[in-house]
Amino acid sequence: MTEASTLMQFLFALRSKGVTDARVLTAMEKVDRAAFIRGLFAERAYEDMPLPIPCGQTISQPSVVGLMTQALRAGPRDTVLEVGTGSGYQAAVLSHVARRVYTVDRHKRLVNEAREVFDQLGLTNITAFTADGSHGLSDQAPFDRILVTAAAEDPPGPLLAQLKVGGVMVLPVGQSDAVQSLIKVTRDERGFEYEELRPVRFVPLIEGLGRDG
Repeated sequence: MTEASTLMQFLFALRSKGVTDARVLTAMEKVDRAAFIRGLFAERAYEDMPLPIPCGQTISQPSVVGLMTQALRAGPRDTVLEVGTGSGYQAAVLSHVARRVYTVDRHKRLVNEAREVFDQLGLTNITAFTADGSHGLSDQAPFDRILVTAAAEDPPGPLLAQLKVGGVMVLPVGQSDAVQSLIKVTRDERGFEYEELRPVRFVPLIEGLGRDG
């Protein structure tokens, strides 16, 4: 891990942005963001900003990862589906608060690179797939929690269907070229409740596989 002062600054920045859940902060203290960033931007791993990764994607800023994880409220017995593996950083954080994490991405290269980092970090409770995340992962459904790291205009129907009663989904919704809203969807016996959390900006949720696989 980095020097203690850098880590303290990193955690202070998270708290100042509203990440206050002790389990989430502990998870983010354990997961070294630098392990998920290659090349020129590695030295900026502890700044609270999104950074570019391959395939035209980004690694989200840490405070947004923390706030999304906090809103999800995953417990130690929960199974989580993440749609949009990207660098793998968000899945790694989730792996410290949930029992099992399934993560999918449409880019084979990103999934392969994330798997390598999960192996290096000994994160054995994450399973990564190359798949069209807008359809979820029906083979493993239903899920206690679903987290989506790309913006759709509306919550995708297959993902809503794969959420357990009592489950929570956190995702950005809105047009890809405008500011989106991070929303929390809770499923109960009567249907779905929607809560708007904060404005965000994410890459769009695209159907189909990426050209690299």
